[in-house]
Amino acid sequence: MQRRPLLILTLIAASCVANAQTATSPAKKELVNKILKLQQPGIEGMARSMAEQPAAELLARAQPALAVRVAPDKQEAVAKEIQADARKYVDETVPIVRDRAIKLAPSTVGAVLEEKFTEDELKQVVAFLESPTYVKFQTLGGDMQRALADKLVADTRASVEPKVKALEMSIGKRLGVPPPNAQGAAPALPAAPAGKAAAKAPTGK
Repeated sequence: MQRRPLLILTLIAASCVANAQTATSPAKKELVNKILKLQQPGIEGMARSMAEQPAAELLARAQPALAVRVAPDKQEAVAKEIQADARKYVDETVPIVRDRAIKLAPSTVGAVLEEKFTEDELKQVVAFLESPTYVKFQTLGGDMQRALADKLVADTRASVEPKVKALEMSIGKRLGVPPPNAQGAAPALPAAPAGKAAAKAPTGK
């Protein structure tokens, strides 16, 4: 009977040692927090994209409807009103999603970093993120994406635009909606100019 308390104490001691070994050190937590700070622009960008996506999808759906359901002389005014509504949504929603993403990052991204990376590996990640070469690469990311997007639109417009118009006609036929006229037709790609009556995607602040 005297062995049971001793056995329990031994198990408790072993558990405490195991927990101490797996606990994240202050130095490791500091490295994780530094990585999260360095990656904050990326986290904010992801949050912005998520918040803007519903508005962009709704605008894309409103574009062809605008041409067939609104009188030609009112299309420009209605398009501006829709654009203003979408911009208001973006201005109100992006800060909410962005701030929440920043608050959730330590318990999600940070938790993965603590679990999957050693302290030495985290030091290497920090050194990489702070290196001038990587910083330069990041600053040029937008230019590289724009260059690719512009060329992609130009090179695929002739192939994609007829398919978009065919799909639009097919969907309209199934819904019993008259086909849009040439001026109200949807653009082949989001980057293409849509004309005065088209509802463009909102630009957040």
